Amino acid sequence: MQKRRTYQQLQPEERMTIASMKQQGSSVRAMARTLGRPASTVSRELTRNTCSAVGYASAPAQSLSTSRREAARPCPKLHPQSVSWRVVLTLLEWKWSPQQISGTLKRMWPVRHEVACKSCSHGNGGIHPCHRVNLGA
Repeated sequence: MQKRRTYQQLQPEERMTIASMKQQGSSVRAMARTLGRPASTVSRELTRNTCSAVGYASAPAQSLSTSRREAARPCPKLHPQSVSWRVVLTLLEWKWSPQQISGTLKRMWPVRHEVACKSCSHGNGGIHPCHRVNLGA
């Protein structure tokens, strides 16, 4: 049984290889064999990122791919420059729990406690120092 490979996006170097092979007149299957990718991946790349005026070029193809990937990402519910972000941070400084923040802001903004919890955690896995600790008094 063949092991299924996880999907990996085309790298800029692979796009440069596709561009040079396309310019040399290579077939899609030959490009795919060289890259070790399915022919459908190369065909899709050429279809999506070929400009009618220039043809296929690696730099514009990479730019188009990056912009499509960024456009597909949903906007964060709590953007660091938003008013709701500042309110959540203030409430965290007042030692409110994420559940309390969520309940208070429910009418103003649809913030679930998981989102508030994500905003109070640091990138290194730690928790914001003002995160409330319930001692069960």
